[in-house]
Amino acid sequence: MISSVSRFIHDKFAEYYEKYSHSIQPPLLIGKREFGFILLRERIMLRHKSFEDGDGLRFFLKTTVPSDVYYSSAYYERPEEEMGKKVWLGADLIFDIDADHIPTPCAKVHDTWVCTNCKAAGKGVAPEKCPSCGEQKFEEKTWTCEVCLESAKAETMKLIDILMKDFGFSSKEVSVGFSGHRGYHIHVETSEVRELDPMARKEIVDYLVGIGLETRFHGLEEQSEKRSRILAGPDLYDLGWRGRIARGTYEFLLTATREELEKAGLKKTAIDVIVKNRKMLIESWKEKGPWGKIKGIGAESWRKMAQYGVEKQSVKIDTVVTTDIHRLIRLTNTLHGKTGLKKIVVPLTGIEHFDPFRSAIAFKEGMVTVLVSDAPKFRLGEETYGPYKEQKVELPTAAALLLLCKSAAKVVE
Repeated sequence: MISSVSRFIHDKFAEYYEKYSHSIQPPLLIGKREFGFILLRERIMLRHKSFEDGDGLRFFLKTTVPSDVYYSSAYYERPEEEMGKKVWLGADLIFDIDADHIPTPCAKVHDTWVCTNCKAAGKGVAPEKCPSCGEQKFEEKTWTCEVCLESAKAETMKLIDILMKDFGFSSKEVSVGFSGHRGYHIHVETSEVRELDPMARKEIVDYLVGIGLETRFHGLEEQSEKRSRILAGPDLYDLGWRGRIARGTYEFLLTATREELEKAGLKKTAIDVIVKNRKMLIESWKEKGPWGKIKGIGAESWRKMAQYGVEKQSVKIDTVVTTDIHRLIRLTNTLHGKTGLKKIVVPLTGIEHFDPFRSAIAFKEGMVTVLVSDAPKFRLGEETYGPYKEQKVELPTAAALLLLCKSAAKVVE
């Protein structure tokens, strides 16, 4: 039996695909792609579908009304066959940046977990084991706020910068989309990447996240000068990881507390010197940087701070997505089953001003009365809603649908 919530969501999704399916453009070489769908009523994944053109895809969406729509990053000779018989022809290079992979303090405010065994509950990220019964299975509810998505957007901008400046991809080859939930998808579609195998893609991942990166190979080293040893380091404006190490170290020096300096592994004497001379160290970047400027901060201390700089400049991506040459990725302008928002294209120019809570709204008309069980404060468009706890409220359709998709509310008939 279909619940009133499922029926309402289905009807709204059906309304969207009936009205706006024309906005859904097929991916490049659609006939070579596998499509997958989560069926809204059955809550199962339907895979190994293919379409000859966009019209066939759009008709399927209108008649099937899935909760989520995916297509393969891969190109296949026979996309409708089972995996072993598809014949892989290549794949786009895909990156997924999700707030789930970025540590933010807001998770303690809006995310919750419940132990499936004893029903013990808490806020934030679920523990490895339930503190009450020791079980390891939890029901988790995650929400998305301004802090989450700003963090994800910052990582996205960092990634775009590396793809263009270090790898040389152009703005015509790189595209960005807001997922409709907690992050961003970055696609590189060009023949140069299409035939890369998983190991080659892992090399790209390692570069982006700074795996195995040693600062001594990027300009931070002791040099001989007039019978003495001096420490030299990279400049803020150097290319590649040299410049990123410098900028990351600068950022660390600019804001690091004593506790953070201790966490980086610095000794108390070096920390005292840094705190006392911080202003001068920051000013020194206008010349050749702070490397070796002051006695009391040795080469090892600078290496530890530079390594912290690497961590700040590395990109927080879902590494599994990029190395998976068969990955399914959400289709642009389709709805996200957990929010009712759209996956949409994000312009590369002006991305810093992009507001997903305004641009990704699919339903802009109507009001719905819902009984909200538990929901934190959230924003859609220009309005802020909640927090709610066992409350009956009348909300715009987009806000009500978000709560319904999150299983946080029921429709009041």
